[in-house]
Amino acid sequence: MKFILVGGGTGGHINPAIAIANEMKEKCPGAEFLFIANPDGMENTLVPKAGYPVAHIRVTGFARGFSPHDIIHNLKTVSYLAGADFKARKILKDFKPDAVIGTGGYLGGPIVMETQKLGIPTYIHEQNAFPGVTNKLLAKKADTVFLAFEEAKKHLPEGCRCEVVGNPVRQSFLTATRADARKKLGLDGNFTVFSVGGSLGANKINEMAADLMAWHGKEGKINHIHGFGKHGRENFPQMLEERGVDLKQCPRIRAMEYIDQMELCMTAADLIISRAGAITISELEVVGKASILVPYPYAAENHQYHNAKVLEDHGAAILIEEKDYNRDAFLEKVRELSADPARTEALGRNAASLAVYDTAERICHSILAGLGRGK
Repeated sequence: MKFILVGGGTGGHINPAIAIANEMKEKCPGAEFLFIANPDGMENTLVPKAGYPVAHIRVTGFARGFSPHDIIHNLKTVSYLAGADFKARKILKDFKPDAVIGTGGYLGGPIVMETQKLGIPTYIHEQNAFPGVTNKLLAKKADTVFLAFEEAKKHLPEGCRCEVVGNPVRQSFLTATRADARKKLGLDGNFTVFSVGGSLGANKINEMAADLMAWHGKEGKINHIHGFGKHGRENFPQMLEERGVDLKQCPRIRAMEYIDQMELCMTAADLIISRAGAITISELEVVGKASILVPYPYAAENHQYHNAKVLEDHGAAILIEEKDYNRDAFLEKVRELSADPARTEALGRNAASLAVYDTAERICHSILAGLGRGK
């Protein structure tokens, strides 16, 4: 069997596609795979690293401004789209896939649309609670739309065939334990906070972490690991200085630019403070942790807010929008959680109740059944 997978732009689209391919390879040892990649996209690095071949189609999204730079960018985008359909058709006719699987991002538009025109089975995986524009356009003609959140159904066109399957998470998140994670990180049994804004960093989360450190640092009772990211390299130390925080005097605080043991930090924590990307939400569910979620306000369709709202509505997280951030109210919430283990554990249990542990397996089983190859 042959499969084309397409999803790009961010790890949240790319990693699910790789996870699906890995699972399908186990179920169909002789299967062939081809990924579609933007030559300048993250997928052009991650996919070959995972051991899969790529074919290139250059597609960019539209800029929303009207500056000369934005206008030039949008003219290029139109020209790329004009050629993308032809390239997609050629790839499909040359490779002759049994099915095409799209995992989001504007890169998927041309290839999935051409696939549907040719009558080849198409499957879509939507990671967010509020579906992206591309997936909403393609959903109606897809054989199946796989959803991470039940709440996403109401935002899709009527008549779509949907299955709620969750998001794939890395195996390391499924096997780590709190005791083992704390031992490896050298943490004791005190209340532990893990705050992170992604590899680039998030200014608001850095600000919140600095406010938190100014409160608990001198008392020295709370463990705190913080990833300030690339963009926080200069301004986070300044934030600490402004608040009178000297990390040399705070042995329970660890602040670093990049977190390379994400599963250990998340598993070891009692409380996690982070953005609300789709994969982050799924990781929070799998590790079963209380969280304070601060959605990135400029995400497309404000999808991070909708992701965070799902956890909040299930009593599994506290949602704070950037525009509503209040230092004193935030510190009071953390103070309450650190003093009330039962409340913190309840948030974590509610998060764990939403977890799906076999997403890739469910997707592959459904696709193979749809193609008449299921057992």
